[in-house]
Amino acid sequence: MDSIQAQFCTLLQGHGIEMSDEQLKQFERYYEVLVDWNEKMNLTGITEREQVYIKHFYDSISLAFHVPMGEMGSMADIGSGAGFPGIPLKICYPHLQLTIVDSLNKRIQFLQHVVTELGLSQVQLLHGRAEDLGRQKELRDAFDLVTARAVARMAILNEFCLPFTKPGGLFVAMKGSNPVDEVKEAARSLSELKGKWVSTPEFSLPLENSERHLVIIQKTAPTPKKYPRKPGTPVKMPLI
Repeated sequence: MDSIQAQFCTLLQGHGIEMSDEQLKQFERYYEVLVDWNEKMNLTGITEREQVYIKHFYDSISLAFHVPMGEMGSMADIGSGAGFPGIPLKICYPHLQLTIVDSLNKRIQFLQHVVTELGLSQVQLLHGRAEDLGRQKELRDAFDLVTARAVARMAILNEFCLPFTKPGGLFVAMKGSNPVDEVKEAARSLSELKGKWVSTPEFSLPLENSERHLVIIQKTAPTPKKYPRKPGTPVKMPLI
């Protein structure tokens, strides 16, 4: 363990999360694969090792500081991109049954390589749009926890993500700047999609102190049949 991984471990220990040697090896291999593939396709603008550990790995795991991950059996990460927050959370919580949805097949191929290299099990990678996949019977109203990191505004995200969330489950949107206006704007979409705002925890990333917010929403009832609407419609005509 070098100084960057030692710092990473210390930061997580402050939140009661302990890393094994095997988990640290998985994070390091994830970093190596990310940087290698980033030369062939645009996965991230952040490639400096310490920055990846803080801005991608630690940032992804920060969701667990506010959500009882031990109680979550299944998780869907919508629009996961390079695998954040889904893969770091899966490394930390191996019991999770993780499903990742992304509309770009190249990213799914990258994630399949990551899953193989890290030896992760119970990970399902789905190429497709959230509006289409959210209508599939086996995915609809199915997951204890649904996440999205910096994908779209809340009024749009609710329609992408709440159809996957089981009644009583949580949808958590990971945001940078304060989303208070987005949450107000999303009141209609929450009502339509059977979501209830729970809280918006605020914190700062270590070292650089950039602000982060989580929007935690609970699903109150099954998704109405008319949602999600056709692909592209939530973005063009958000429920506001």
